[in-house]
Amino acid sequence: MSPQSELLIAAAETARPVRIVAAGAALEGRIAVWAEVNGFTGKAGQLLVVPGADGAPEQALFGAGEAFDPMSTRGLPTRLPAGDWRLEGVEGEAAHSAALAFALGGYLFDRYKARPERGRARLVAPDGLDLTATLNIAAACALTREMVDTPAADMGPLQLETIAREIAEGAGASLTVTTGDALLEDNYPAVHAVGRAAAAHRAPRVLEIGWNLDRADLPLVALVGKGVVFDTGGLDLKPAAGMRNMKKDMGGAAHALALGRLIMQAGLPVRLVVLVAAVENAVSADAFRPGDILNSRKGLTIEIGNTDAEGRLILADVLTRAGEHEPDLTLDFATLTGAARIALGPELPPLYTDDDALAEGVLNAGRAVGDPLWRMPLWASYRASLDSEIADVRNDSAAWAQAGSVTAALFLQKFAPTTGSWAHMDVFAWNPRARPGWPEGGEAQAIRACFRYLSDKFVK
Repeated sequence: MSPQSELLIAAAETARPVRIVAAGAALEGRIAVWAEVNGFTGKAGQLLVVPGADGAPEQALFGAGEAFDPMSTRGLPTRLPAGDWRLEGVEGEAAHSAALAFALGGYLFDRYKARPERGRARLVAPDGLDLTATLNIAAACALTREMVDTPAADMGPLQLETIAREIAEGAGASLTVTTGDALLEDNYPAVHAVGRAAAAHRAPRVLEIGWNLDRADLPLVALVGKGVVFDTGGLDLKPAAGMRNMKKDMGGAAHALALGRLIMQAGLPVRLVVLVAAVENAVSADAFRPGDILNSRKGLTIEIGNTDAEGRLILADVLTRAGEHEPDLTLDFATLTGAARIALGPELPPLYTDDDALAEGVLNAGRAVGDPLWRMPLWASYRASLDSEIADVRNDSAAWAQAGSVTAALFLQKFAPTTGSWAHMDVFAWNPRARPGWPEGGEAQAIRACFRYLSDKFVK
């Protein structure tokens, strides 16, 4: 994977222009002739490389359509010829966003497949861009995508712990790890139940990063991530098609860890706790069963209706742990339900919160940075679908409620911190179709939106 620092550079004397051209905009001289011959009209996303007298690329025209979308430049790193380029015809915040998009679009997962050696297109940072901050954001998204893209054999609970340790050490933060049967001693019974069927070297664990915790004058932010490194569905096995991409079921943990690193790199004036439950939902003689009653850290008993609804079980314990810190704000990320994709598709993660101001803030931040979410309701009437005759709650909602993403969020709400505000994001963490700048595979969703929201909220 190419570091994002190779894609954005501070300066280059010989950088060629990428001209942002609106639909129907007039061009001059030979450029106009070349555009007409090649059918370039300024349509959004169109790219036309213009050769010079020697035949080498002299400049490029990039279509803005009716209104330029900075995120459209994600496709440029893989479409432009190698060499140094600079944006022309866009300024200020739009240029800064386009530069970040360029860095995001240069992500390449090449851990297992050799790629032909070729030069890369690089972009000169626009005037006024905070290059370090921009590269940190791009690197956070790349870390998320790389973790999701890595197969489960190489991205197990131990590997999540290793990444968390590197992040903590890099920021001077603390890391506490509770593993295997120690989860029972430390009161994480649901995490233990879900992960106990895995091989010993892939034992379940809870990872907790703490940063700035001695600063009682600062607000406390808790980030919580679902880290199911592979989900067979447990004894209620998934079909083969549903299991194929379950290496990505730790996407929530990847999001929480990457966002946590970004917050610490930026030095946001907050106390920070990052909590990840890392498990493999495997099948063995010791796997938890449909019909079992599990204890939880909160003390609520949970009837298991389906072992494939395991993500909410591990989140229940770590959300409860987050609440013990009395956070001012809790954000959780999880690849939680297929129902979220049925409702909103792969590109638009649902956001759940009962705090209107928080919802508005995150959604506005997402729109500002081209990282969209859509608010979904915590519909109170559906809470009854989680009622159990023999336990405090059931992990699979009754069929009459139907809205699986909503009822999963309602389940989490029972365990979410009661201090401050809480929001849940049911991310897909995956691009199911390849297009320039968005290769098929792991994707970071809501990280940039949440980071912008936190920066706007806490940096005065």
